[in-house]
Amino acid sequence: MKVYVSVDMEGITGLVDAEDVQPPGRDYERGRVLMTEDANAAIRGAYDAGATAVLVNDAHGPMRNLLPDLLDPRATLIKGRPKPMGMMEGLTSSFDAAFCVGYHARAGVLGVLSHSFMGHEIEDIWLDDQVTGEIGLFHAAAAAYGVPVVLLTGDDTACAEMTAWDPAVHTVPVKQARDRFAARLVPVTEARATIEATARTALQNLPTPTPAITTDPGTTDPAVTTDPGTTDPAVTTDPAVTASPADPAAARRLTVRWQNASVVSHLTAIPGVERRDDRTVTTHAPMPDLYRLFNLFLRVATAVTTNPPYC
Repeated sequence: MKVYVSVDMEGITGLVDAEDVQPPGRDYERGRVLMTEDANAAIRGAYDAGATAVLVNDAHGPMRNLLPDLLDPRATLIKGRPKPMGMMEGLTSSFDAAFCVGYHARAGVLGVLSHSFMGHEIEDIWLDDQVTGEIGLFHAAAAAYGVPVVLLTGDDTACAEMTAWDPAVHTVPVKQARDRFAARLVPVTEARATIEATARTALQNLPTPTPAITTDPGTTDPAVTTDPGTTDPAVTTDPAVTASPADPAAARRLTVRWQNASVVSHLTAIPGVERRDDRTVTTHAPMPDLYRLFNLFLRVATAVTTNPPYC
């Protein structure tokens, strides 16, 4: 049994502030240790459940956070950037299950360190007509590979977001959000023990496999029939309806609203990317090609927004 582990940092046990998760924050080095130990708890649970191989992807910020010398030596680590698939680099249909460790809630939600990929640069993301963030996009792309996401750890808001996408995913809330930079913490030893036990249980109760992509995802090009990018809809329907379409090779529509109009002006140079208004673009492609294209969006946006604010 092969297990894939994507490790973000904002949802790690004990961390609540930018100083904890961003270099050269005063508590960042301690945060790296806590991040590595949460990952180790998930790895231990995976091997206890019978895993034969575990691949860990450092999915946070500079993607050089996990400490190789402290990581469980049975696991293999992907570290550094840029990576074409970003937070899900290395995931293929050969894996039996995926874990999301240390994940956080989407932009606009009152969760600990909540945002979507680029802090304040991204206001909203929609997959088809459903507002989403890092959790929903990862789940949708993994489903297209036929790999079930079976575990998520993070604050209670992130856990609720994943449950809305897929109630079958086992979640471990390691802290209760009190505000965006404040939380009631689960004791570290208790949190790690729960992560380990839940990872083991999740793998011992794997769902029935779903079909992986077997056709050329670039052969479909459906017309965009709605315009979620021009409004700011509340989530009123079950996101899981669009998160796991019957045909994993079907094209999905991605819409992104940015803070900076300059980002949109550059992204529209990419074939297939349409401008909806000064700060909103939309495109469509099958998952997980759409996830890889979105990672290109992030690299363009990073280059465009590196200048200091004018005022």
